[in-house]
Amino acid sequence: MMAVILAGGKGTRLAPFTVTIPKPLLPLADMPIIEVVIRQLANAGASRIVITLGHMAPFFTTILGGGERWGVKLEYVLEEEPLGTAGPIRRIPELEDSFIVMNGDLLTTLDYRALFKEHVAHRAWGTIALSQRTVPIDYGVVESGQDGRLLRYIEKPSLPYEVSMGINVLSRGAVDFIPPTGRFDMPELMLAMRDAGKLVHCVHTDSYWQDIGRFDDYQRASEDFAADQSRFLPLGRS
Repeated sequence: MMAVILAGGKGTRLAPFTVTIPKPLLPLADMPIIEVVIRQLANAGASRIVITLGHMAPFFTTILGGGERWGVKLEYVLEEEPLGTAGPIRRIPELEDSFIVMNGDLLTTLDYRALFKEHVAHRAWGTIALSQRTVPIDYGVVESGQDGRLLRYIEKPSLPYEVSMGINVLSRGAVDFIPPTGRFDMPELMLAMRDAGKLVHCVHTDSYWQDIGRFDDYQRASEDFAADQSRFLPLGRS
């Protein structure tokens, strides 16, 4: 299994931490975020992992090396300018028939192998892992008809919705939908394939997932990882 980790962003929302170190290399307990991801992918059966880099690229190659510690082959692709979350894929040589593409700044218990197998089983061009979130409304929500008649009155409801986890699986043919130059993001790619009649499959999960974009997110992920590392890296497989 092949995986691509996107690690080229500047992480400006986590400044000043990211002024001197790239966000994916920030520690969770005593382990860089991206190392947790690499170990998980290796445990799931990935043997080749390509990391796309931009901001402070030498930090990654120095700290992570060639991947021998985790039994994987690490490769690096450099973005001379920001290419988005899909654009760097066009620069990766020898793509496999299907491969995982994911952000390098998240913490999850998602079963990568199961996600990959579902993508292959559905013969999808793209597969998106989804996590459910809820938004609490601090007011009484009122629905009324055109004539002003009360229809519903809901006191302080919570509204559920699903979000992309920043973890996807693509088939090699997806690259044909990525423009040859310029920035191009994953939502644009998925929508382009959908509009062309290609199957884009969504996988609903109940796994733990924490995006690490803001200080509160980073603090929560750090606390959760420190509290029980075996939840994310099963003993004997890390």
